Amino acid sequence: MGTFTSRFYNRLVIIIPYAWLLLFFLAPFFIVFRISLSATAIAMPPYEPVFALADGWAGFWDKISSFSLDNYGYLTDDPLYFNAYISSVVIAGISTFLTLLIAYPVAYGMAQAPRSIRPTLLMLVILPFWTSFLIRVYAWIAILKPEGLLNQFLTSLHLIDNPLIILNTNTAVYIGIVYSYLPFMVLPLYSALEKMDGTLIEAAQDLGCTPIQAFWRVTFPLSIPGVIAGCMLVFIPAVGEFVIPDLLGGSQTLMIGKTIWNEFNSNRDWPVSSAVATILLLILVIPIVFFQNVQAKADEAGK
Repeated sequence: MGTFTSRFYNRLVIIIPYAWLLLFFLAPFFIVFRISLSATAIAMPPYEPVFALADGWAGFWDKISSFSLDNYGYLTDDPLYFNAYISSVVIAGISTFLTLLIAYPVAYGMAQAPRSIRPTLLMLVILPFWTSFLIRVYAWIAILKPEGLLNQFLTSLHLIDNPLIILNTNTAVYIGIVYSYLPFMVLPLYSALEKMDGTLIEAAQDLGCTPIQAFWRVTFPLSIPGVIAGCMLVFIPAVGEFVIPDLLGGSQTLMIGKTIWNEFNSNRDWPVSSAVATILLLILVIPIVFFQNVQAKADEAGK
């Protein structure tokens, strides 16, 4: 009886993650992919499904020959979508790099702090999550607008004569993404740095390394798993970000999240927008697979 119970719980632990992925990833992806193969229609919903779920597998195989990839071909005809993908990747990449530059010293300082205050520092990093994401982004509007707090502060110090135009620019988008996703970079870095053996640094310095050389030869290489994890946690959601570019970016800020929103709501072209979302998902799968391969190699090396 004990063996049966043990096997049951072992299988349950494996089944639950797969069931989660099936319910919240594969099923929604299948729905979106199904819409991307449909044709636009003046109806509610505004598309003609190529097959209905009520038809079952028999209806699926009967209509599989009628599947059309015209919506995907349309994406190659209009440069808007290609430019939106490129712009999103560039903005997300720059934002991820800036987030890493800020988060690494923060995580390193937390890892070097006395153990008694580390929980407090962790709480301060997580504290912004206790506030609504939308409210935090809206707060940056009050800070960055021409008559906002930042310009008032700089004017009071006589550092500027005219207000800085930051709001409705890509700079504001970078600020918003870095601020919003900073904890996602700090936490993996802190986890990697906190586990590091301090005697390795002492040994490197005893062998003649300066503190800077010891950092680049010992500390940073050992923290690379945390760097990769943090970059993936920031880059992947930043590529498809919609709220930040919509509220802080201007009309010239082109990101794929805004493009999908416009296609769904303004143009009501659900099939094309579903095709855009499907391609975006495939693009994001690449860094996810890369991260998994790196983690697998790191685990094998650790063994």
